[in-house]
Amino acid sequence: MVVLPPGTLLQLLYFEERVKGMPPGRFIEIGPGSGEITGRLLKLGWSGTVYDLSEETIAKLRQRFASEIGSGQLAVVLGDFLQLPAPSPPGASVDLIISCMVMEHLDVGAERKFLEVSATCLKGNGRMIGLVPASPRHWGIEDQIAGHCRRYSKESLVSLFRAKGWKLGHVAGLTYPVSNLLLPLSNFLVRRQESEKLDLSLLERTKHSGRRQVRFKTHFPSILKWLLNERTMLPLHWIQKLFVKSNNALVLYFEATYKEPGAFGAG
Repeated sequence: MVVLPPGTLLQLLYFEERVKGMPPGRFIEIGPGSGEITGRLLKLGWSGTVYDLSEETIAKLRQRFASEIGSGQLAVVLGDFLQLPAPSPPGASVDLIISCMVMEHLDVGAERKFLEVSATCLKGNGRMIGLVPASPRHWGIEDQIAGHCRRYSKESLVSLFRAKGWKLGHVAGLTYPVSNLLLPLSNFLVRRQESEKLDLSLLERTKHSGRRQVRFKTHFPSILKWLLNERTMLPLHWIQKLFVKSNNALVLYFEATYKEPGAFGAG
């Protein structure tokens, strides 16, 4: 059993709570990491395609989801989502696009292209669900090592999406106060175990970000499964829901829909 970090567990609990209210359909996920969100969508009856730039990540996903790939429920693609033809090829329209800790890795031009390509893939009544690092004032060593270009605020998200013809419908700050309390320890562990990654290019740091192995930060001994699991994290999940409007939350969850620019009017 893989033991997940507390912040990741809190994000997954919130994500699954929101998605359970949606009828299953087809999805595209960009940057699936170890496949935690992918696995939850598949169990809820969704089918779809995941994209990643890392050969190692793709190989592990193919191993983990061999059965779902074999049945046609899941396709795993080694490649750049931004290089999809526009408009997207026939059959590529989906009900849901998942972007979990991806947009912060993109420079300004790629960030905007990401929204443009996503719009060509999404059905008219579909939506994007995203998770991004939040609170710019908490920029630190982990952002540098993971290859981030920015942290987001709710205001910067709204401005970005509105400019590209999207509308944010639901935005919530997550993992507060747990991640904030653990941040000094997290920064210490990252600095001690991953500082050499600062010598890598931004692209290489991005590729490594989905499979980091920082002991007691992203990787935990299996014995801790009795402490770090979704059941034990439920009280903290209820607490994080009390603080979804906090500007100090280190993660932003959002849901967005696409319309042609100007379709939503001013304001």
